[in-house]
Amino acid sequence: MVEKIIEIVIFVLDKTGYIGTFAAMALESACIPIPSEAILPFGGYLSYTGRLSLPLVIIVGTFGGTIGSLGAYYIGKIGGRPLVEKYAEKLRLSRSHIEKSDYYFSKYGEKIVFFSRLLPIIRTFISLPAGISKMEVKKFIIYTLLGSSIWSIILGYAGYKMGEKWTIIRQWFHFADIALVVFIIIFVLYKLVYKKINRKNS
Repeated sequence: MVEKIIEIVIFVLDKTGYIGTFAAMALESACIPIPSEAILPFGGYLSYTGRLSLPLVIIVGTFGGTIGSLGAYYIGKIGGRPLVEKYAEKLRLSRSHIEKSDYYFSKYGEKIVFFSRLLPIIRTFISLPAGISKMEVKKFIIYTLLGSSIWSIILGYAGYKMGEKWTIIRQWFHFADIALVVFIIIFVLYKLVYKKINRKNS
């Protein structure tokens, strides 16, 4: 399913250039399952061929990501937890991904909005708990803009440098996704065992 979506996205981006890149990044950041690990490297590849400008790909990617994140932020802020759950159910979004974003936001606070932009999976969903907690919107925009710009630069430039081999980048991030999920599972298990030991000792 994901690979089919990627094929469609690449076809559309090939025809629409900057507008398609902006729209795809906005949808991805609004929790629609369109991987930016395909959008931005392909934009970088189109820059490599001379069809697009790399700086403009980075700019439209950054602003698209920020606009989409704002949409998800306001879903959380206006509708709260009930609307987020309804939104997730109707779009068949992963509840586990949203729950992980909740956990990271509650543990690390508002700054995770910036750092999460560089993390697979969590980067897409972090806007929802930020909205639910009613994080100050100006701060949210600044953190999101900064994080999204770094993400856009890394992936766009990687696609540009890889040229026709840009598709390899998705494989790297696929392994990163798996590694992150494994890390989260181990970390949660560690916390549970640690709490259990503490209770016995007390």
